[in-house]
Amino acid sequence: MSDILIHPLTQDAFAAFGDIITLKDSPDKLINQGLCGRHHDLAALDFGPDGSAGISLFDATPRSLPYRLELVERHPEGSQAFLPMTQNPFLVIVALDEDGTPGRPLAFRTAPGQGINLHPNVWHGVLTPLFAPGLFAVVDRIGNSANLEEYWFEHPFTVSGDTT
Repeated sequence: MSDILIHPLTQDAFAAFGDIITLKDSPDKLINQGLCGRHHDLAALDFGPDGSAGISLFDATPRSLPYRLELVERHPEGSQAFLPMTQNPFLVIVALDEDGTPGRPLAFRTAPGQGINLHPNVWHGVLTPLFAPGLFAVVDRIGNSANLEEYWFEHPFTVSGDTT
């Protein structure tokens, strides 16, 4: 197996794959009698021509490190946003497309409270919380057409260790 190190999640490093959903340094505007900062339009959501937005709750079993990465998937017809419902960080694994198959995966650890939005057709690992509860709100495409492609690696990867 080949090792993959975990990097902190930054917008520069993640830009090719999607958006980071997190508070800005200051809100776009104050609402609710000045008691609530609105951080507006943080992700480019895409539900394709025949899809609609759906909000689901995912309750994922936490994983431990080192993590054995055997599978990635992608959704060609829509984006997929993961919003943790706790302050626990989670693991995000992505890979660039190389002629229809995933390239070498990259692994990121979110900061507490960060969410992500994966753009359509981005290879990514399954939801990988590192702590219980693994509860997430997920905003993604709802539709009748197939919107899932899986790829199983011939040689799994081991995700372990932070670069920080």
